[in-house]
Amino acid sequence: MNLQEIDSAKITILVDNITDRLLPSSSKVKRPPMVSNQKIARAPIAEHGFSIVLEIFYTHRNTVKRNKFLFDTGVSKDGIVNNSDVLGINLADIETIILSHGHFDHISGLISTLKRIKKPIEIIVHPEAFLRRWLVYPNGNRARMDFLNEGEILQAGGTIRKIDKISFLPRSEDKIKKKRSKMINNRVMITGAIPRVTDFEKGFPLQYKEEKNESDLVPDPLVNDDQALIMNVRKKGLIILTGCGHAGIINTIKFAKKVTGVRKIYCVIGGFHLSGHGYEESIPLTISELKREDPQYVVPCHCTGWKAANEIINKMPGKFIQPSVGSTFCF
Repeated sequence: MNLQEIDSAKITILVDNITDRLLPSSSKVKRPPMVSNQKIARAPIAEHGFSIVLEIFYTHRNTVKRNKFLFDTGVSKDGIVNNSDVLGINLADIETIILSHGHFDHISGLISTLKRIKKPIEIIVHPEAFLRRWLVYPNGNRARMDFLNEGEILQAGGTIRKIDKISFLPRSEDKIKKKRSKMINNRVMITGAIPRVTDFEKGFPLQYKEEKNESDLVPDPLVNDDQALIMNVRKKGLIILTGCGHAGIINTIKFAKKVTGVRKIYCVIGGFHLSGHGYEESIPLTISELKREDPQYVVPCHCTGWKAANEIINKMPGKFIQPSVGSTFCF
């Protein structure tokens, strides 16, 4: 697939599980200041969810270009809006929203975000992200997960684009109007559904989906709507950005390399879903494979979990960068 190079990317964590205001900045990550105008600055909130602001920079048609996208919208209704205000991040110039999958900790701030943006905007999402899903535990306990409401999204100004295959950003006016663009500008790849090839990445076994009604639940462990973003930084390699990584972070890396033809991994950042019962036994195999893939940087966010993050620190100390709400990674 023709994924064109970018010169650089800025990845700002808008919503994540962790905030640490004492982390120092470095050449690769800028941390938000704790002091502003001789006062302690307002603190962003951390919550069990995920949202990223992605900015890319490149040359196209002899002009330096910048595009700005939003990847996921957090777990609470207003957490993303609160943090954007605290961090001074403008949501109004977001060009496209991409949802990694349909789980509540990645979609719940969508309507508040659309209301803040105040303009028609495309939302790229896998069709199965609209399924009505439940958590069903081995002891019989179950809980219905919040789900995407198409009518509510449309009323708030979102234009839904359902796609289960590879697609690209930025979305030009020609593409939006369904005209054939003569100039290719494919800078961010949206993977669509990711093939499962490893034998230790199990998806999400607790997940069930409604068939006819809430009394008719069937197992749905694969989370087929799980998708990632891929960029190719000039002379550096691939940046792979995941939401929860239900497809498996190793499956995602292997797919990224296969479809782009690029072997070098610059950075893997996002949720790796290695926290909780049924996932921690996959940590050793995952870290072993991650070492073999040899990314230059690893930034384990959201649902990766402390145990997996600590293993990454121990086994790959020079590659680990700690995430925190408000951090901007400059690759």
